[in-house]
Amino acid sequence: MAGRTTIGLDVGTSGVRAAELSFGKRGVTLEKFGQVALPEGVVRDGEVADPAQLTHAVKQLWAATGFSHKKVALGIANQRVVVRQVELPWLPAKELREALPYQVQDFLPMPVDQAVLDFHPVEDLTSPGQPRMVRGMLVAAVRSVVLTNVNAVQRAGLSVTGVDLTSFAVLRSMAEQGAADSDVVALVDIGAKVTNIVVHRAGVPLLVRILLLGGQDVTDAVADAVGLPSAQAEALKQMPQATGRPHDELVTAGRAIDDSAAVFVDEVRSSLDYFSSTNGGAGSVQRLVVTGGGSRLSGLVERLEAATRLPVSVGNALQSVELGRTGLSDEQLSFVQPLVAVPVGLALGADR
Repeated sequence: MAGRTTIGLDVGTSGVRAAELSFGKRGVTLEKFGQVALPEGVVRDGEVADPAQLTHAVKQLWAATGFSHKKVALGIANQRVVVRQVELPWLPAKELREALPYQVQDFLPMPVDQAVLDFHPVEDLTSPGQPRMVRGMLVAAVRSVVLTNVNAVQRAGLSVTGVDLTSFAVLRSMAEQGAADSDVVALVDIGAKVTNIVVHRAGVPLLVRILLLGGQDVTDAVADAVGLPSAQAEALKQMPQATGRPHDELVTAGRAIDDSAAVFVDEVRSSLDYFSSTNGGAGSVQRLVVTGGGSRLSGLVERLEAATRLPVSVGNALQSVELGRTGLSDEQLSFVQPLVAVPVGLALGADR
């Protein structure tokens, strides 16, 4: 393994995933990828509800995958993370970060002393006779939620070098796919219970939205409609004809999939409509790129295309990196391909 390496750790609802990248003469190479399933209820709506189980899963992940070190960049995304585009008085980057607690309280629904803050500059604003300003994305997360995640990972023997918004990780790993520099593109990363939507142009974020909806909602709808355990409902959702279930169950499951998928698609469309109505100067979204485990749902691309009247493609974060000796077969790489966008993006942004 040549060059320095970084590891991104993604704590999702259904599992923990990590990717190790190396940076050398060949460019960026994926050296290792691993994942371990989480029992139901360990992570709820993006928040860790059972830290001990998470710690156990992370230990399993490191033991099974053979990562070269224990320094990780950790991702976070839940409804107690606020992401807003704001304009602040211009300051040098270091001074701006130090001044954030004194400048952003009016933008937050939480006390500033209970928040972890970050700011991503997007554009300098200058006009004659006016103070210089900077427009950017303000990120604020409830400190106790962040610390719960960090502490659970540290108890597994890892060192957390940074906490990054999952949405920015998706942007980092997927920004160059499916768009010319002038295009406004919506990236939609669909997890089990959390979906990250990032609208960007040439890698510059214009809108970030976190939805508490995902592939597990479709599975749950099928389970409730047909009266099956979650694992069997998942199989019925993915490959209905191969399950051998009675015809009436297949019809019922199909209706449940249609109804729950329609709710999800409508939320995505509403997010794009909101962007169009509030960011007129940036132009309209020109295409969608979907990734994440939930993107596997049959017919989802067609549903999104019909609802948004935009071209929709399935993204592949593996196209952004070279493949090293990952230990994964071609079949395994194909299976995990929708799942790597977040951990690869976290590793790309890590500073070991």
